[in-house]
Amino acid sequence: MPHGVMFQFFEWHYPADGSLWRRLESEAERLRALGVTAVWAPPPYKGMGGAKDTGYGLYDLYDLGEFDQKGSVRTKYGTRDEFERALKASHAAGLRVYVDVQFNHRMGGDELEEVEVEEVDWDNREEVVGPPHTIRAWSRFTFPGRAGAYSSLTLHRDHFNAFTYNHDAPDERKLYRVVGKAFAEDAGVGGAATDYLLGENVDTSHPEVRADLFHWGEWFVGTFGVDGFRIDAVKHVSTGFVRDWLSHVRGKFADRELFAVGEFWSGELDELDRYIDRLDGAVSLFDVPLHLRFAEASEKGSEFDLRTIFHGTLVEHRPDVAVTFVDNHDTQPGQTIGTWLKDWFKPHAYACILLREQGYPCVFYGDYYGNKDEKHRLTSHRAVIDALLKARTRMKGERRDYFDHPNCIGWVWTGDEANFPIATLLSNGDAGRKRMRVPFGRRVYRDVTGGVPGTITTDDEGAAEFTCPAGGISVWCAEE
Repeated sequence: MPHGVMFQFFEWHYPADGSLWRRLESEAERLRALGVTAVWAPPPYKGMGGAKDTGYGLYDLYDLGEFDQKGSVRTKYGTRDEFERALKASHAAGLRVYVDVQFNHRMGGDELEEVEVEEVDWDNREEVVGPPHTIRAWSRFTFPGRAGAYSSLTLHRDHFNAFTYNHDAPDERKLYRVVGKAFAEDAGVGGAATDYLLGENVDTSHPEVRADLFHWGEWFVGTFGVDGFRIDAVKHVSTGFVRDWLSHVRGKFADRELFAVGEFWSGELDELDRYIDRLDGAVSLFDVPLHLRFAEASEKGSEFDLRTIFHGTLVEHRPDVAVTFVDNHDTQPGQTIGTWLKDWFKPHAYACILLREQGYPCVFYGDYYGNKDEKHRLTSHRAVIDALLKARTRMKGERRDYFDHPNCIGWVWTGDEANFPIATLLSNGDAGRKRMRVPFGRRVYRDVTGGVPGTITTDDEGAAEFTCPAGGISVWCAEE
């Protein structure tokens, strides 16, 4: 039966006021009562932008809002103490907590160093396009505010293998590989071609880097008791390192079930499949192909064949390792990916991930709470998501699909002795209607999303003509 439900508890434009951890602390019990079982927390570490950094401009993995670095003590989301209180409240409510982590880059170095490099081609990173020469890079990370607490390692040029910023030519954006270094041949599934993403590229093969990241994993899990990780940009990190790091940390905490999901941004199912196999199934992946199907459906409207909504997706192919999602902080308006779903299709997409048993669904903060800021406005779909989460708790028995029309699909859950059936209907065209059958006759059903007023009563054999609004959804639950 179904996995739990993950909740991504942040969006890109959440205010940089240090309040997120306090908000999670106050919302934990309510989220659990709705049926959420885990939260995905943003990077809690100090970024190069200090109190304004989302955490993806990673500066110091050991500073969670405790030290005066990069112009502030707190991070965008709050202080270390507030982070710990949010964790405690989440665990007390029965929520698992997965924390975002980046291994591939650092940003905001403290000192310049001279580094001997050679320029390589962006598209063919094995092709050297310039002679060896010296640049000045921000490759020295001394972490002065932390002063050796938790780890004595400071980073320098030997701990990186590539840069794009030369302090002596700040307007140029070239890819510089450190002389004597190589890109990871096992990065993602593209090898050296995908090793670099941004910032100072961490050489995870360096013994000191490797040892410190292993130590950090032990320290972080042991200190904060987190339940897993969302690993950022895994296609840009050595696959061998990710596998070894997870094996090491899980080995140290063998009594815990440490979940891991990787962000591998690719719409190609084959690439996701190969990556999962390379890691021997040690990580789940976000189902990017499904998100792209949703985005296409939201753009095409009635021209999209709803019967094909799951075609070519990870959840169709390998549901046990698929984390399904509708949108996230990388797809929201203003971000570079540009695949944000149109609002009309959000209920359809959430019904597809929340009211079916395959995959591990993830609800996005921005879709749930919205954003009222004029520059970054997001519509809240809280009411319909709440209704879907409540209906999900009644998903029992057998699922029967009615994928028999290009513009109107449906499915039913047959229920059991303690849970009456559920009938779901989706339309991307005219008002939909579909005759579907459930085990119990003469039951009264009501659309819990509020899209269709009134009730429907099944006949003696449990059949009825269920309806949904034009371009909308309905979720019919039997009245008790």
